[in-house]
Amino acid sequence: MARQALFSGLVVDELDRPVSSTQVGDEAFYVVDDDGFKRHISAEQIDRQVLAEMGKMLEGHEQELSEQAAKMMGQDDIFTRAAIEKQLESLDEQFDQVIKSGLPEASRAYLGMSGFKVRINVHGDLLEIQQPGRIAPDEE
Repeated sequence: MARQALFSGLVVDELDRPVSSTQVGDEAFYVVDDDGFKRHISAEQIDRQVLAEMGKMLEGHEQELSEQAAKMMGQDDIFTRAAIEKQLESLDEQFDQVIKSGLPEASRAYLGMSGFKVRINVHGDLLEIQQPGRIAPDEE
């Protein structure tokens, strides 16, 4: 159960209308306007779909990502790279932690400013993730 909606403010419906988020008890929900009916969809359901899609984008690139991350940290040694690569290989565990702790507001704001957007339907199914600047899979 997610206590906060990870991508609050970054989710839109099929008609490109913003989807709000709310709390019901301890659980977070995205609220989709379905012709006046407010559908409450578990934030965890949507957030996990988005995280899974992001994980697919990283698959197969763990070595390059760990090398670049180590360089950015100023610790470009084999032990640091190995530790980062190991974390990238266990993304499901990392995603569980993100669901529990949430995204910092600054990170969410940065995603919004960069044009990141999640499009869902009224049932909470992920339709599309828009990431400006990302190379389309068929262009790789």
